[in-house]
Amino acid sequence: MDIHALARPEILAMRPYESARSSAAADGILLNANEAPYTLVSDPAWERLALNRYPPPQPRELKSRLAGIYGAPESGVLVTRGSDEGIDLLTRVFCRAGRDAIIECPPCFGMYRIAAAIQGAEVLSIPRLGNNDWQVDIKALCATISQSPNTRLVFLTSPNNPTGDLLTRQSLQEALAACEGRALLVLDEAYIEFCEARSACELIGANPQLVVLRTLSKAWAAAGLRCGAVIADPLVISLLSRVMAPYPLSATVIDAALQATGGDAAERQGGLLKMIRTGKRDLVKFLDRQNWICDTWPGKANFVLVRVDKAPALVAFCAEQGIRIRDLSSTPLLNNCVRMTIGGPYEMSALEKTLAEYGEQR
Repeated sequence: MDIHALARPEILAMRPYESARSSAAADGILLNANEAPYTLVSDPAWERLALNRYPPPQPRELKSRLAGIYGAPESGVLVTRGSDEGIDLLTRVFCRAGRDAIIECPPCFGMYRIAAAIQGAEVLSIPRLGNNDWQVDIKALCATISQSPNTRLVFLTSPNNPTGDLLTRQSLQEALAACEGRALLVLDEAYIEFCEARSACELIGANPQLVVLRTLSKAWAAAGLRCGAVIADPLVISLLSRVMAPYPLSATVIDAALQATGGDAAERQGGLLKMIRTGKRDLVKFLDRQNWICDTWPGKANFVLVRVDKAPALVAFCAEQGIRIRDLSSTPLLNNCVRMTIGGPYEMSALEKTLAEYGEQR
């Protein structure tokens, strides 16, 4: 598959900017980046980060760490500011304004559509099947891919946000076959750690049209870092690097990301995931007993989706009690649907108490 044939000609023709850190080693006497000779921060904990110096554009240790976590070669990993930046970079590199298109399968993460709108790309929507499992309409999706020669990116999510459903491996294989030679299939796996499904990263070697998005924001409990990764064929990584900011990651983010994923982090993550599974199980049991809830979709991620009679009223009532849940009524196919994230034991107890009070006053 010719990845370059899918990219914007302008991106292929441009000469990428070379920062001081990308064009020369960061050792010796550094007089090539117009930096200050020392930091003004006096705290020793900060001094070790050398805040007066620009950080490496793609920090080797963090890139190696994430490659190990995701089971990918380092050449196929691009460390990004959350997975949102990956979505933005892909759209900018592969979509020409007014000519190219993306495909999404709503209800889904809203940033796919936003990134396309910013770039001036068309958005083709293939609604999910309106049944109890929210599966992708794979036949309609593949037909649209084959009939839309200007489609460059196909965005899928597994588990999906906000419905929580998993993309089956069979559906993924069918979509990959439809995309071969035509488009990149971008699989967003932001929530994959919350379920037992295998990551699709293992398929990239045999499928250069596959791009996987990952993040430390969810199961690694580091949303405040804004650190994620694009895992893809090295040619895709090279193209994205052309338009990425010269220094996307701050020294503090690099350091914190290494701490968040190092040492006994995997063991601590196991405890977090166990707590979330227990909290979710208990919440679903509670919701099943509430006769005012129309539908419940537990899904495979760290949230539960429900449909009620009046979503805005429920969200407002919870807000009065200091609890914030997400009204998704404006999302296609999710009229009067609300998404509830699984929190800690105290938070879930407070949520159940508030929901019980809401049910009593209806």
